[in-house]
Amino acid sequence: MVFNRIIDRKFDALNPRTAGRHLVTGQITLSSAVVFCVLSGAGLIVASFFLNRLCFYLSPLALLVICFYSLTKRFTHYSHVFLGLALALAPIGAWLAVKGSDISNWEVVQMLVLAAAVVLWLVGFDIIYALQDYEFDRSHGLHSLVVAWGPKNALQGAFLAHMIMGGLLLAFGLLCHFRIAYSVGWLLMVCCLVLEHWIARRRSLNWINVAFFRLNAVVSSVFLLTVMIEVLFEGGFKIK
Repeated sequence: MVFNRIIDRKFDALNPRTAGRHLVTGQITLSSAVVFCVLSGAGLIVASFFLNRLCFYLSPLALLVICFYSLTKRFTHYSHVFLGLALALAPIGAWLAVKGSDISNWEVVQMLVLAAAVVLWLVGFDIIYALQDYEFDRSHGLHSLVVAWGPKNALQGAFLAHMIMGGLLLAFGLLCHFRIAYSVGWLLMVCCLVLEHWIARRRSLNWINVAFFRLNAVVSSVFLLTVMIEVLFEGGFKIK
């Protein structure tokens, strides 16, 4: 996030929506942000060393992917996909942190299905978020699927991404042999995604933050809670 703010600070200063960010207003100096960014990256690499060798070796690659996303709006309309790939490293990293190189082929499938769901989740809600900057991005040569396809078509693409994501989350639950708790949570997550798109289509841009932040916070929280229930009470919440 800090790297993104550093790289985009000139665009942020021109965009009324982001003109109040700390680097733009001078509340945080550029040198302080750079130092914090470098220390955070170094901290990630050092922390990964204490997890296992595989995580340590992959940590620079993870940093590269995460930072590279911030540059993509300058040359590709598919910047949302790069953001999705960056965030999808979270479940992959967590899985490898626990298992290391001692991971089975079946677990690799589970991990990749979840990572793919995260990519599509990000693609969908980042398109919705990009609606706020449609005019600004178009006039300043920045790229997004909203600019390339127009708001209406981009929203249709976002809805498709979220519906495929729902299918992948269902597949993930089946691969992990989850049952009742996860099924209820999955239904609630899908309802939140549908509501998110209803808000994005029917309401003004002032409602985007509701669709973007609150509903996606519910989706992630429900996923965490239901997976925890399934893991902690294995067998107790399953239909034999």
